[in-house]
Amino acid sequence: MKPRPSFPANLNGAGVKPKPALGRPALQPAKGLPSHTTPTPRTPPVSMGLGLDSSAVRAQMVAKLAAQGVQDAFVLQAMGRVERHRFVESALAGQAYEDTSLPIGFEQTISKPNVVARMIELLRQGAQGQLGRILEIGTGCGYQAAVLSHVATEVYSIERLRGLHEKAKKNLLPFRLPNVHLIFGDGMLGFAKGAPYAGIISAAGGENVPQAWLDQLAIGGRLVAPTVTTSGHQALVVIHKTSQGLDRQVLEAVHFVPLKSGIV
Repeated sequence: MKPRPSFPANLNGAGVKPKPALGRPALQPAKGLPSHTTPTPRTPPVSMGLGLDSSAVRAQMVAKLAAQGVQDAFVLQAMGRVERHRFVESALAGQAYEDTSLPIGFEQTISKPNVVARMIELLRQGAQGQLGRILEIGTGCGYQAAVLSHVATEVYSIERLRGLHEKAKKNLLPFRLPNVHLIFGDGMLGFAKGAPYAGIISAAGGENVPQAWLDQLAIGGRLVAPTVTTSGHQALVVIHKTSQGLDRQVLEAVHFVPLKSGIV
């Protein structure tokens, strides 16, 4: 047997080309969105265990998400598969499956489960199966990247804070997700080597959506990001890129950390 590819892939070095994930088709540059089909997702199995590592606790969280309006079966399945308590400090593990944001260090937080599910559902809107390549701006502790790995063929996640980048690598290592690639770099620049992307999702909000993101989004792709509106408050913005131009929707008010340039 051939050895599994190392994890996580370090794509920060110059001239390094991403390798195709084990058991998945190699990435092919394309003008449009990759076409993928997957089996109909199943409801996560529920165990009788009561500990945080049991699927019963996650199933309860998924049921709450569905009651709050999340309908995408792929998203609900992914949220049920990823153990959120492994991405927060041990002292906060008891709150891991509550619908609340939690501190992860470096003055950053892990988003509420409802916000993660909502944004990924918006990213997938109209998709019949798995998405193709996804770019995540702001890896944070790695939780959202892990969820995205179950709804997309490839996930490129970029983080500007070295401490968080290293924490995400440590958090994700036990999950052995060969389709997740972590990058230490300036998220405002995106990651051109992996473009075009079927979707781009941001965990930080700025005054405007960077032009680099729009350039790296595939025709037919969707971008979901918090953005400051004319009223001066953050709101979720969805941009659908078509052959005729950009279709922009402003949705509900949100509160994310500010989008910043550079690396620290």
